[in-house]
Amino acid sequence: MADVRFPPLRAADDFVLGVARFGAPDMSDPARWNNRIINNLLYYQSNYAASIVAVMLLVGYMRPLEMMIGGAVVAIVFLAFVLASENRTTVRRFKRNRPGLAVCAVLVASAMLLHLLGGILVFVFGITFPLLLVLIHASLRLRNLKNKLSNKMENIGLKRTPMGLLLEALGQESEAGS
Repeated sequence: MADVRFPPLRAADDFVLGVARFGAPDMSDPARWNNRIINNLLYYQSNYAASIVAVMLLVGYMRPLEMMIGGAVVAIVFLAFVLASENRTTVRRFKRNRPGLAVCAVLVASAMLLHLLGGILVFVFGITFPLLLVLIHASLRLRNLKNKLSNKMENIGLKRTPMGLLLEALGQESEAGS
């Protein structure tokens, strides 16, 4: 864990302005679309983390208790899912064969639990909305040479990042960098 580091923040010019190139993903090739998302998640992870923290702080400032409860519920459900997938072959197989559905299952389970606790709106705007923005950016942002080189270094193990570890826990590490 000591060698895990966040990559540097990418310039706003590279992230959303100026030279940033965007394009619609090829819906007929889900494997290629998934590859684009994973590689963008790895390359822009510091920018995504900063964006998520900014939105969460804003919502947390307005509704602190509900935001803490929402964060705790999502963390518990995610941890339970990861532990279940490590100990149960059916869950592990489901996670590997349908990664998008697995993430949706975690989010739906979190939403149902939060609904029972009464904090669904704070969850939607404080946690899910920033994740949706990250997914949209990662889907639309075309990769550049620096992105590809950085992802290859992550893939062969020259560097480790928090997003790489998260994707590994979700069963997506083999596709990163390809």
